[in-house]
Amino acid sequence: MIQFNAIILKFEQKGEKSGWSYIEMPQALAARMKPGCKRSFRVRGIIDGHAFTGMALVPMGNGDFILPINGGMRKLLRKAAGDVLELALEEDVDFKIEIPDDLEVCLAQEDETLMERFMALAKSHRNYFINYINDAKTEPTRTKRIVMTVEAMALGLDFGAMIRLNKSRKNQE
Repeated sequence: MIQFNAIILKFEQKGEKSGWSYIEMPQALAARMKPGCKRSFRVRGIIDGHAFTGMALVPMGNGDFILPINGGMRKLLRKAAGDVLELALEEDVDFKIEIPDDLEVCLAQEDETLMERFMALAKSHRNYFINYINDAKTEPTRTKRIVMTVEAMALGLDFGAMIRLNKSRKNQE
């Protein structure tokens, strides 16, 4: 487990990462957790005394990584951009996201190729869909998100394209 302090930073305009709060992790630190890795991987540990699992370290292209600090985490930690965090992290080798039963049933019932398309996505991309569904706070929202995912597989869309399609549909209403 590596221990270090980091300042919460925030992207202003950075494509899909615009507005994200994050901490930077230099390549040397990331290499101590997972040597030679240049792709996103999951970490677990303690941040300011709070235990976390399944957080994604995201590569930034120059060998360094960032660890996004979402709104829920910032609220729990009572921290904002510019504040210092105390971290103790290690690779989360146990992290696994399972396909929700209701999504699996819907993909299989609709068309057998939809499940194949879903499973052909990179694991990280499948996780975007699964987390989006699992984060729904009400049953109608969950159902809507499952329908959107099934439609996305039928149209061959990735997660970002699905979200953009549904935003454009809302704007047309």
